[in-house]
Amino acid sequence: MKKLKSLSVVLAAVIVLLTGLTFAGAIKAKAAAPEAPVVVMAGEDAAAAVAATAADSTGSKAIAAAIAIGLAAFAGALAMGIAIAKSNEGVARQPEASGKIQTQLMLGLVFIETVVIYALIVAILIVFVM
Repeated sequence: MKKLKSLSVVLAAVIVLLTGLTFAGAIKAKAAAPEAPVVVMAGEDAAAAVAATAADSTGSKAIAAAIAIGLAAFAGALAMGIAIAKSNEGVARQPEASGKIQTQLMLGLVFIETVVIYALIVAILIVFVM
């Protein structure tokens, strides 16, 4: 049981660290990008240059957002599975405490889902704000 708790803490720390690194990398890339000199082009050349620049930026943002939400969803699903399994074990051992166990389980699942929703918000910020 102690090993499982420490594994959960380590997984949560890794998820937070990777999400932060992804977010920080996107910010750093945006800040380090040199300002492109304004070049006047005619017609299709200008549109192609703008589209290429926008596609590169959008692609890296999409990758960063996908990594952030993917890791959070994976960790959330893993944590929920462990929590549900342990609550089922608790009810099997002490059926008279099933009400209290169910209440604690639901509260824990809400907190786990909150972390996944925060990761979704970070992913949306990466894509649309940066």
